[in-house]
Amino acid sequence: MVPEAPLKRTDGGLVPEGEGWFVLNAREARWLEGEFGAYTRFEGEARFPSIGLNIGVLEPGQPACMYHGEDNQEDFLVLSGECLLLIEGEERRLKAWDFVHCPAWTEHVFVGAGEGPCAILAVGTRLSPDVVYPESELAQRHRAGVERETREPSEAYANVRDDVPVGYREGWLP
Repeated sequence: MVPEAPLKRTDGGLVPEGEGWFVLNAREARWLEGEFGAYTRFEGEARFPSIGLNIGVLEPGQPACMYHGEDNQEDFLVLSGECLLLIEGEERRLKAWDFVHCPAWTEHVFVGAGEGPCAILAVGTRLSPDVVYPESELAQRHRAGVERETREPSEAYANVRDDVPVGYREGWLP
């Protein structure tokens, strides 16, 4: 029988403590905030080994991360608001309930747009850590691109401050 993982209160919200099943409301989960928006991963000290899942919230003009492609499938569902999808050198405007499928090595990033916050559900496999951050003028125009291509996350995010724990803020989720 798989045990239930207890939830522990931390700065920014609740996290599961240890392995096991759990139920956690997104508004009560630990949130982190930084230059690339606010997000919750629903994880604590124990990381999900096979699947990454998070909800990210972007303000207008705020990128979700650096433009990248990786050796894993990722899928996204816009839950609320509007954003720009920069994908394979193209720009697409998205709204609530738009779904994006990215097979392995699809270059992409999201940038908040519209009048208020945009919430995006992201799901991806964690089978390989291989990633590339390509040079992209389009991504650079949105503050989401590296100046020189790299495969090292530490280089791509070298000038980015660490995220800080924050509690959920009303209005982030629909």
